Amino acid sequence: MRLGVDLGGTKIEIIALGDEGTELLRRRVATPRDDYMATVMAVAALVEQAENELGQRGSVGIGIPGAESRATGLIKNANSTWLIGQPLRRDLQAVLQRDVRLENDANCFALSEATDGAAAGAATVFGVILGTGVGGGIVVDGKVLTGVNAIAGEWGHNGLPVGEHKRPVCYCGRAGCVETYLSGPGLQRDHLKHVGESLEPAQIVSRAEAGDEDCEATLQRYEDRLAMGLAQVINILDPEVIVLGGGLSNLERLYRNVPECWGAYVFSDQVATRLVKHRHGDSSGVRGAAWLWPAA
Repeated sequence: MRLGVDLGGTKIEIIALGDEGTELLRRRVATPRDDYMATVMAVAALVEQAENELGQRGSVGIGIPGAESRATGLIKNANSTWLIGQPLRRDLQAVLQRDVRLENDANCFALSEATDGAAAGAATVFGVILGTGVGGGIVVDGKVLTGVNAIAGEWGHNGLPVGEHKRPVCYCGRAGCVETYLSGPGLQRDHLKHVGESLEPAQIVSRAEAGDEDCEATLQRYEDRLAMGLAQVINILDPEVIVLGGGLSNLERLYRNVPECWGAYVFSDQVATRLVKHRHGDSSGVRGAAWLWPAA
């Protein structure tokens, strides 16, 4: 049995998977925000409760909104800031009395979709989260590529060469990151800049569908920028499949329009990479955490 835990900023979710990926159990609790030890104990309690209910012990994989430093073993780059600088894996292993595997939540998303999701069977997969932030994960031959610095797939903090004189500032301290253009807030900000009206992404989409030319132009700019950003990935990684997740991934027009745009930016005479929508949706992160432990 594999246990996967998605340690998010607002909720902690656990899933138990059987050998063939069958869901045996799923539970969630609120995250004890700003309290590191309470967060550790909440994860441990979920694992204990799941194992007691199912009557068996499982492997444990954890998806986190950050990464474990290769140099120190401490958590870095986490938007759940109370995890930063903490020896999370060491503490969980001490409480649970077993090995624990940790991975970035975007890596877990990519692994889930590469294992039994929309990219199942593909040798090289790039998973993208388009939500409040922008993340990415890489899976090669069924295994997460973490990298020597534990930042493989951190595509959201590459610069997007859009040619604007004044580029939006990112929370990371740099300007013009992919995330500042392609996140949900980035889409809102772009519409406000060009139209002078503050709308939620869902409102922009619905108005574009109703024939609003300004909203349609905003979405076309977004699609071209997404194509530009993904072309950078294709030029380096050349993946078979790119899977989209996060709230903006539910915009069906992306899967038609973005591949029509990215040929202008990809260094090839043709682009065989497939752009697909997630299969497991919000479940991909927690399922991918469970799949951090492959079959014995």
